[in-house]
Formats: sequence, structure tokens, C-alpha cells
Amino acid sequence: MIDTLVQAYSPLILWVGLGLLIWRWLPKDLSHWLGRGLYWFGVPWQIFDLARHSKLSGDIGLAPVITIATLGFGLLMAWVTLQILARLPEKVTEDAPFWQRWASQLPRFASAEYGSFIIAAMLGNTGFVGLGLLPAIINPQDYSWAVFFSLTQNLIGTYGIGVLIASYYGQTHSDHSPWTLLRDLLTVPSLWAFAIGYSTRSVEFPAPIELFSQSSLLFVVPASFLLMGIRLGLLEGWSSLRKALVPVMLKIILLPGLVGIGTSLLGLSGDARLALVLMSGMPSAFASLILAEEYDMDRDLAASSIAISTIGLLLMIPVWLWIF
Repeated sequence: MIDTLVQAYSPLILWVGLGLLIWRWLPKDLSHWLGRGLYWFGVPWQIFDLARHSKLSGDIGLAPVITIATLGFGLLMAWVTLQILARLPEKVTEDAPFWQRWASQLPRFASAEYGSFIIAAMLGNTGFVGLGLLPAIINPQDYSWAVFFSLTQNLIGTYGIGVLIASYYGQTHSDHSPWTLLRDLLTVPSLWAFAIGYSTRSVEFPAPIELFSQSSLLFVVPASFLLMGIRLGLLEGWSSLRKALVPVMLKIILLPGLVGIGTSLLGLSGDARLALVLMSGMPSAFASLILAEEYDMDRDLAASSIAISTIGLLLMIPVWLWIF
């Protein structure tokens, strides 16, 4: 396990640390353009190569179903948690039972924070972080489980459920017609990259093109982790760290634990199960910040959730490796 963790953590710590060190001296809009470059070219390039060369097992169709179930459980857990916290007493007497005194110390969330809370607990950074970390942990023949999880979450979660939640709880009341949502879904570049890569699996490309295709991890993973370091350096949401602990615990502890139990009951084991557990426990997605800005939700809570869950990921991966 130690060798696996060193291999997985080394690029994460190196490139994220570099981003944290140099972000002050970089142009202000570099992170914006680096993120757009990864979204439109880097991650699609990586997914195109994975779709062409990943070995898909016979039951791989379970991955999208499990991903959608994971999104549903994340949404349900976040909503139930908010309802419970809202009903707990805020002030109790000194002679009250211990559990009441403890519950009164838990953070409360205003309705304006609900959207950021739910998205932070439900959506994970399966693209930049998940697809960047798992090659060092998962066998290549089972890596397609992670690819399908990431694609399904981005399509159904981020660009579907996430937008609906942000629109409902956000302070910006814009007209988001079904046609607009459909247009956004159909223009996700990673989806097209996967479709093209999968449909050309039997086509032999010239050697230079094949070499270029297979070299994506050499560039996309460092760029993704560097962007994370820069973004963490730019965060201004440190005042919400205490509140962010609640959705983060749901995201990186409870949700992947439930996925591990559920997939075991479905008969999955080995790296296929581990891939789904790890992907469900990825840090809160950067998309939560984008949605918070677009729909005027709580930015501090979104930013703090990303920071804490990214650190928590380093602590939880050994746990999931040991259990699953």
C-alpha cells in the first residue's frame, strides 16, 4: 500500500504545492484560461485516449447506474442533513442532556447557503483529480469504471442536477429553458471525445497520432493539479471552514462508504469496486464555485468545501485502500 500511495500522492503534492507557491506571481487570468483549456481540450484529450484503449468489461454498464444512484444519495443526504440541522435547538440550558448541548454547537445554514451545501456534498472533482490520481492506483483493465463514473457525473450531475439546484437556490433568477439545458448537455466536449474515441477503437491511426493520443497523461495530469494549487491559493472562503466540515464529511466519508457497501452487495469486487468508491469520494468539484458565481450562491462555503475536501482526500484514500 505504501508504494501505491507514494506513486499516487507524489504528482498531486508536487504540482498542487507548486501552484500554491507561484500563484501570487502569475497573471490573474491564467487560472481562468488554464481551466478552460483543460475543459475544452485537456480532459477531452485524456478521455479520448482512455475510450480507445481501456478494456471494457462485460458489466461496465453498471457504472452509469451506480453513478446516478450515488448522485441521488448525495442529494438526499445533503437535504436530510439540512432539515435536521434546521430543527435542532440553538440554545439550551446548562443542565440539558449532553447530546442537546452538543447539537446546539453544530453550525446552522441559511437558505441562501443550501445550494452550495448540496452541490458540495453531491458533486466531486472526478475529472481533474479523479482521472489524474486513479491511474497510479487502479489496474488499466478496470480504469474504464472511473471514466464512466466521471462522464456520467459531469453529464447528469454537474450539467444537469447541479444546474437545476443552483438555479433553484441561487439568488439570480435567469430563464433556463429546457432547450438551453439540452444545448449545454449536447456541447459537453468530454462526451463527444468519449464517443469519438470509443467508435474508433478498431481504427489504426498513424504512429505519430497514436503517440500523441497516448501522451495525454504527461500533460493533462500536471496541468490539472497545478490548476488546483492555483485555485486553492486564490480562495477567499476561509471564514466558512467550520460550516464546510459538514458537507465535506458527507462527501468524502459517508457517500463513498455507502457506495462501497452497495457495490459489494451487487457482486463487484477488486479494482472495479475500488474505482467507484474512490471516484465517489473525490473532493468537492470546482464546478461548485463556477455555479456559485453564475447563480449567486454562497461562494465562501463552496470555496472552503473544496479546500477541506482536497486535504481530506489524502487522509481517506489509505482508508478505502485498506477496506476495499
